[in-house]
Amino acid sequence: MAVLLETSIGDLVIDLKVDIAPKACLNFLKLCKMKYYNNCLFHNVQKDFIAQTGDPTNTGKGGASVHAKLPAAKKYFDDEITPALKHRVRGTVGMANLKPNENGSQFYITLRDQVEHLDGKHTIFGTIAEGFETLEKINSAMVDEHSAPFQNIRIWHTEILEDPYDDPEGLKIPPKSPEVIKDEEFKKIEDAEEEAELQERMAKTLAKSQATTLELLHDLPDADVAPPDNDLFVYKLNPITQDGDLELIFSRFGPIKSCEIVRDWKTGDSLQYAFVIFENARDCENAYFKMHDCVIDDRRIGVNFSQSVAKMWNKFRGGGRMSKDDAQDGEKGGGKGKGRGGKGKGKGKDKGGDGTPVLAVREEKQRGGGDQRSGGLLLDSKAGGGQDRDRGGREAPSDRGGGAGGAWGRDAPSGRDAPSDRGGGAERDARRGGGGSRRSRSRGGSGGGREGRSRSRERRR
Repeated sequence: MAVLLETSIGDLVIDLKVDIAPKACLNFLKLCKMKYYNNCLFHNVQKDFIAQTGDPTNTGKGGASVHAKLPAAKKYFDDEITPALKHRVRGTVGMANLKPNENGSQFYITLRDQVEHLDGKHTIFGTIAEGFETLEKINSAMVDEHSAPFQNIRIWHTEILEDPYDDPEGLKIPPKSPEVIKDEEFKKIEDAEEEAELQERMAKTLAKSQATTLELLHDLPDADVAPPDNDLFVYKLNPITQDGDLELIFSRFGPIKSCEIVRDWKTGDSLQYAFVIFENARDCENAYFKMHDCVIDDRRIGVNFSQSVAKMWNKFRGGGRMSKDDAQDGEKGGGKGKGRGGKGKGKGKDKGGDGTPVLAVREEKQRGGGDQRSGGLLLDSKAGGGQDRDRGGREAPSDRGGGAGGAWGRDAPSGRDAPSDRGGGAERDARRGGGGSRRSRSRGGSGGGREGRSRSRERRR
């Protein structure tokens, strides 16, 4: 024995257990014949549990047995619980009641296998023979907090395929079925065609609300400000990576406005992340897809679109409101790093072109008119390409060939006089003179010989 239920989402065929539960099957068949179930809603759908229907009031609190329509006026009938029938398979059909022996018109269909905790509590009178696709649609329906589907699911018609029971005396059969109630289909919000698009719109609405809250708390300059779409955020950089190197690598995707590695303002050390601003958004997207998870200086970097609006805060702090146009104005100037590295400018120490510190050099004119540079450690002699180091503060003579006249240089560390021989056509002073003298110096224009050595001895005495 079977009954066909035509619902708003598909058909269900119920095979009845007339031999095991005759009272329940009689009640169900005669109610279907009276068109009692027409337009009834599935008012309670619990995913992977049960789907409940059969209440003409669609509240879950109404419904009566077929005996209530007879002269005897008995609203309920007794249970027919037997150990032979259990809720083992999906699609088991049973009577829904709140108390024992109070079965009316409501029934349920299980939506999964093995619902053991209902065994011995409710009368099972059938199983679903066909229409498991419809049963799956019911199971996946979206419901509200009361487990009622948002999109109504109704029983439109009931058709008895075979009825072994005679009609009870006094049963009234309507001449035709009631008019079918067709519910308006669930309208998708703002004409969104897919659930993914709907969720995206909801996320944008939530983000707008949160941005307005942050604006009120002065955490954002303006709720409508959006980060630029041509600004990349590069992170996990190697500390040795320089701005110029990073700009050279990213410039193969298109022209770059600025490339800035963020550095510590005090030490000038890299904080291992940077901002790369492209001329257009297309090049920025290409760089994002190609450079993410690449290796630069033995370090696998990460690339993402920048969400920073820090460059827009200057106008806000001055008392003006920010807008989307201000975002483009804030990108015109290229950022410059602070500290020691790369193209940076700021509070880091000055460095030479080769990256090594350069000591300040003091220039001091010699008495003879030539310039000589003297530092704290090295005294350079320009004539002849030679260099004499002054060790331990001793006098360091400097020889100039082809010069004229004498000159005395001042040695910066020791403060002693360092004579320079400028004899016209004369040979260099003999550094090792006779009589045990270690050094001799000539002060005359044609100097040399005994006279020069005697004058030197007298001056020492």
